[in-house]
Amino acid sequence: MQTTTQLLDIAVNNLSVTYSNARLALYNVTCTVEPGTITALVGPNGSGKSTLFKSIMGFLQPSQGQIRIGGLPVQKAQKRQLMAYVPQSDEVDWNFPVSVFDVVMMGRYGYMNLLRIESHKDRRLVMESLERVGMIDFRDRQIGELSGGQKKRAFLARALAQEGKVILLDEPFTGVDVKTEKRIIDLLMQLRQEGHTILVSTHDLASIYTFCDRTILLNRTIFASGKTEDILTEENLSVTFGGLPINSLRQNFSQKTSQFSQEQAIEEGVRSQESGVRREN
Repeated sequence: MQTTTQLLDIAVNNLSVTYSNARLALYNVTCTVEPGTITALVGPNGSGKSTLFKSIMGFLQPSQGQIRIGGLPVQKAQKRQLMAYVPQSDEVDWNFPVSVFDVVMMGRYGYMNLLRIESHKDRRLVMESLERVGMIDFRDRQIGELSGGQKKRAFLARALAQEGKVILLDEPFTGVDVKTEKRIIDLLMQLRQEGHTILVSTHDLASIYTFCDRTILLNRTIFASGKTEDILTEENLSVTFGGLPINSLRQNFSQKTSQFSQEQAIEEGVRSQESGVRREN
């Protein structure tokens, strides 16, 4: 798989989205996802994060405003396969009879003709993507038989197989354990090093500091945007989350950070033991 890529930004200008029942989901949203960064889209449930994602992907038509991907309109960016999307779990029919391999192959559909005949390159990229997320041994498993974390990794593999330069992940850490979350974060940081632009939506502040360069606070409109350390202030969070207890959010962050540290210490201990055994032998 390619190891470098052209840097692309996401520019959202004066975007508003109104649903058919006249409910205003987003109002006058203006923000930029800087190229080659990991940006967190943060807000409470129902704040419009998924709506913004679907607008960026071209799944929803905004009532006003525009979105550009690397300077291109969304439709042109779609045709060039510039964007890849990892949906929320509740958007997927897990009972549909399809294997993990076939789910990842769906990421190659945009490169195929109408008959969807797989090429050698398609199969190679699918296998490489599965290998990269640690799902190669599950390729023949039915998607509905997977655990929550395995499902997330399968759809992340699909995004990798699509070779999108911009990757959007909608609530990727919901329903996964700490080990899986760390594995996903490590992979996202690798992809950033390779030049991908990554937007991650979440309402969980626990791990944002560990891997997100920038943060956008959204609750129907943009409340703040910038470097993560500058944006995640008590004042900004209080306004965005509408009075939710910030101390509780901070405590959650501290607990998960401690868990990450413990996991890392265990891994380093195992590597140290393995190294000692090799020296003795």
